[in-house]
Amino acid sequence: MSAMTRLAGLSGGIGSGKSTVAALLAKLGAHVIDADAIVHELQSPGSPVLQELAEAFGEGILDESGALDRAALGAIAFQDPDARNRLGSIMHPKVGVEMMSQLAAARDTGVGVIVLDIPLLFEGMKAGTGITSQLGFDATIVVHVPEALQIERQIARDGCTREEALRRIRAQLPIDEKREMADCVIDNAGSLEETERQVRELYQQLTANRSPTPPGTTEP
Repeated sequence: MSAMTRLAGLSGGIGSGKSTVAALLAKLGAHVIDADAIVHELQSPGSPVLQELAEAFGEGILDESGALDRAALGAIAFQDPDARNRLGSIMHPKVGVEMMSQLAAARDTGVGVIVLDIPLLFEGMKAGTGITSQLGFDATIVVHVPEALQIERQIARDGCTREEALRRIRAQLPIDEKREMADCVIDNAGSLEETERQVRELYQQLTANRSPTPPGTTEP
């Protein structure tokens, strides 16, 4: 690994705009490893993982073509903590193995900044489990918006009810708690231009081998 390579963990809450920030970091030159993309690949039609999920949660999580019905699986997982834990026990170790493989390959290229985009980054940090307990991040980043905006964006994006949106949010660590745990906060409640400005500043700090500005402060 290059001596200048920095490793950052990126997370947020549902509807916070984490994917937007990840895309901006990639555009600036960071190598982004996306846990959600790995999940989708592992759960592809005909895969052993999909078969294991169907055995665990029933054939009702598959659509007519045999592909995963993510809405059906999500309805089970978000409403039942035991089911959510069971889903995590199936998926998290497999995602961790693939993510570590991709991380090793990215490090070999000598890229300056590697970003691990992990939805449950801070949950793993708090519990001391999973890939987050194995890695020494140079920075942890949370994409933050108020809970009310999380709800509004979910309803607009997914067509769900307010109650369903709130249930999904409450299934994760509160976003304000993630904010307190993070080394850097990207406030994504404003305009895209403002988010881009914050991401550029963060990327400059990382590539300059400096620690990100602590949450709630600005650079002089």
